[in-house]
Amino acid sequence: MAQDHSKSNGPDLAQGIALSDLPDGGKLVGRCGDEQVLLVRRGTEVFAIGATCTHYGGPLVDGLVVEDTVRCPWHHACFDLRTGEAVRAPAFNPLACWSVEQRGDRIFVGEKRKRVAKKPTSGGAGQFAGKIVIVGGGAAGFAAAERLRREGHQGSILMLSDDEAPPVDRPNLSKDYLAGKAPSDWVPLRGASFYAKNDIDLRLKTNVAAIDVRSGEVVLADGNQTAYDRLLLATGAEPVRLTIPGADQPHVHTLRSFADCSTIIDQAKTARSAIVLGASFIGLEVAASLRARDIEVHVVAPEERPMERVLGPQMGDFIRSLHEQNGVVFHLEHTATGIDGTNMQLGSGLTLTADLIVVGIGVRPRLGLAEKAGLSLDRGIMVDSFLETSVPGIFAAGDIARWPDPHTGENIRVEHWVVAERQGQTAALNMLGQREKYTAVPFFWSQHYDVPINYVGHAERWDEIAVEGDIAAKDCLLRYKHKGRTLAVASIFHDLESLKAEMEMERQRAT
Repeated sequence: MAQDHSKSNGPDLAQGIALSDLPDGGKLVGRCGDEQVLLVRRGTEVFAIGATCTHYGGPLVDGLVVEDTVRCPWHHACFDLRTGEAVRAPAFNPLACWSVEQRGDRIFVGEKRKRVAKKPTSGGAGQFAGKIVIVGGGAAGFAAAERLRREGHQGSILMLSDDEAPPVDRPNLSKDYLAGKAPSDWVPLRGASFYAKNDIDLRLKTNVAAIDVRSGEVVLADGNQTAYDRLLLATGAEPVRLTIPGADQPHVHTLRSFADCSTIIDQAKTARSAIVLGASFIGLEVAASLRARDIEVHVVAPEERPMERVLGPQMGDFIRSLHEQNGVVFHLEHTATGIDGTNMQLGSGLTLTADLIVVGIGVRPRLGLAEKAGLSLDRGIMVDSFLETSVPGIFAAGDIARWPDPHTGENIRVEHWVVAERQGQTAALNMLGQREKYTAVPFFWSQHYDVPINYVGHAERWDEIAVEGDIAAKDCLLRYKHKGRTLAVASIFHDLESLKAEMEMERQRAT
């Protein structure tokens, strides 16, 4: 949740500071008028940019400077120190920049600089200016459309979404917004005016029936066809549906869309008890959010420990204990067999009663269009390092894409929000012909009450978990290793170390 850092103390940078107060590589927060400004020194250069991340307001002074960029400690957004541009999701809005002058042994911050838009990509030799169609209105689709316009693409952009709402900040749907701690205007990634202003033809409640790869056309469910020069598949994933008797009742829900979240919130206003099926990240974030609304919560899941498959036994035990301290009752190594009104029967014979049931038992990638179009599949859409599928001109990004990961040396598919956004950005560049490989290290964050968990890397298996710090004290960093090599790092309140681990993984490649 965003915080207000505007009242932070700091020197008046217009009056200047001593150069010695800002050593090489150092960061310092001061003020220019009513605005907080971050100074960063790199050698003989000093940069002045906005002090808080434009994503959720993280304090960049606590982040990491990597070459000519600064990375946010909270969710690993990245900004260009020279231009303020948000070069890496989850941030999209740029930071403000100020002019800096050195006089003698003092540094002075002057006026805020005007932003300069990138030159259009159309009209020049070898510059792509054709029609781009994006199928999907989630993280990857939005990030691609936004990046295309930011890069100056002047060709048409058609975005087809079967959702009834414009692209939303989906992580908020299970976290702060569901908990009642965030206003509704936080939820859209952009307001309606953004799409009109940027000439992005966003069509909601629009189903795509097929892709004709020979004619280069997308066939809509209503029979209409639209041509494309480049196509991005960003259809995402859909929740696994509960198939037991009674699962179709109106108080049984999955959580994926803004409409799903709104329905759950409406029912939560009068509910006194809830059952969450599944001890996944989504399931337990929902449990925490419902507890914030003073609803009794029971969690039913077949595994022995929550999230052990991803985070290991130590962190799994901690997460269970954290939720139990906040009143959640677990029924692990149990499965539901039927729902009769407000009663849920478990395989063990136990019956639980709840006014509200939320099902979080996983998601499946939406591969139907790709399969019908004859694209190469392997538990996802196979793409190359540039996120292009087996059919030239068709790209895929987000939950559906399986790509060659340079860090593990394997083809992987990852269902993380930030991964989808960053892949959408890279796909946009490659649809414009820039040929940029997707090499970002996977990252996600999860929030449980007042405890954030950051995770960088990708470890489907490990033979060692090295624990630094104290998990129970909420002050730890865990390294997931295979044959001595760190594949992933999970951390609680070790934000700088998490950023450093991400940087180290970027600089390493699988051997």
